[in-house]
Amino acid sequence: MLRPPLPARRPPLSAGIVTALALIAAETLLLFPLAQVADPIALGVVYLLGVLVVAIVWGAALGVGTSVVSALAFNFFHIEPTGRFTIDEAENWVALAVFLVAAVIAASVAEAARVRAAEAEQRGREADLAAELARVLLGAPDLPGALAPTAQRIAQAFGLASCRIVLGEVAGDERTAAVPLLRGEERLGTLLVPAAARAAGDATRPALEALLAAALERERLVREVVETRALRRSDEIKTAVLRAVSHDLRSPLTAITTGAEALGSPSLSEEERTELAAGVTRESARLARVVDKLIELSRLQAGTAEPRRDWTSVEEVLREAVDDAGLPADRVRVAVDRDLPLILADAAQLERAFANLLENAGRHGAGEPVSVRARVSGGRLLVRVVDRGPGIAPADRERIFEPFFRRGADTEGSGLGLAIVKGFVEANGGRVHVESLPGQGASFVVALPLPEPVAASEAVTSPPGEAE
Repeated sequence: MLRPPLPARRPPLSAGIVTALALIAAETLLLFPLAQVADPIALGVVYLLGVLVVAIVWGAALGVGTSVVSALAFNFFHIEPTGRFTIDEAENWVALAVFLVAAVIAASVAEAARVRAAEAEQRGREADLAAELARVLLGAPDLPGALAPTAQRIAQAFGLASCRIVLGEVAGDERTAAVPLLRGEERLGTLLVPAAARAAGDATRPALEALLAAALERERLVREVVETRALRRSDEIKTAVLRAVSHDLRSPLTAITTGAEALGSPSLSEEERTELAAGVTRESARLARVVDKLIELSRLQAGTAEPRRDWTSVEEVLREAVDDAGLPADRVRVAVDRDLPLILADAAQLERAFANLLENAGRHGAGEPVSVRARVSGGRLLVRVVDRGPGIAPADRERIFEPFFRRGADTEGSGLGLAIVKGFVEANGGRVHVESLPGQGASFVVALPLPEPVAASEAVTSPPGEAE
């Protein structure tokens, strides 16, 4: 049930006196016609209405005064003999005394009701404020950033000129009161309010202490969760690195060592020596590639692989990547649209990314040619590297770009190439994803951003359905 709120401050006493006199006069006049249908002695209850109104609005003191004046008016105008402050019959004395006592009690009850209503409203405001502070403090992503909005809510609630919340201990001064916020003996922070509003700070203190303690505990738990996840991820990476080192580095090292020892044998023919030397050279190159990829991946994960952007021709980058991948010329087919625009990117990083994609396609392409297609579509420059191998299972497509992940029975790859592709492409503002159906090969799509004028022109002229 809705009810009008009580005024925060009582109206002036002078207004209360005028109101009381006006109500007494109105009630006195009202009793004259009512006396024609009821016993005048019984009509004294009408005066209680004015007493209640005055007591509720202006307090019990003025309510008692109103009851006394009402009793005098009742005596003078309606109790025989009228026109004088005298009473002839004893029963009239009893009636007047009962009225006076009832009026005083009514004034006192009305005052008590007002006080309780005011206390209930105050508790309601405090509960609303506590809920608002909980929403701001506990809902913010970080505690320091939530302190200023929380202080602003407190200032608005109490009408303060200023309010601040500071973590740790801060001293007040002549104009500022420092309300300590504690958790047991531990100092959590300090609430700074104007010195004249120290009571408002003390009223807010219990709820603010509990919320601040909860927010600090939440931050501690979040840090622990983040650290635990980072440690777990670090352990996974270390395990994968050790696995890669134990296999991808040991295999070529073993082959190099064995070949080098065999080369010293006097019983070898010239053809065998040539074959062993070629094997040592091949394994040395493989070892160098693995080490280079480990270094590149560590730079990406450490955030130190910042691209050195310059105007770059993707056609030239692809040509260099084909040479670097080491695939036979007849196994790579490159198609590049005419008038392909230059882009702002790190040519060395893109060349390394495309070379890794070509190496991956050559290794999983079942000996079939690898096709590379570069064109502009949908405001982006798209490069698609397609092989005709067995394709990628849906479960593997979710993890294909993770470091050290190997699909199927892949024993040659290090599991680093595609992770490096993703890192270098995203470092240059692009995106890479894979499209594949089992048994139908895999298509890796690299989307690179175009300079704004070119992208805007392409967005206008590209026909529907061209964007990927």
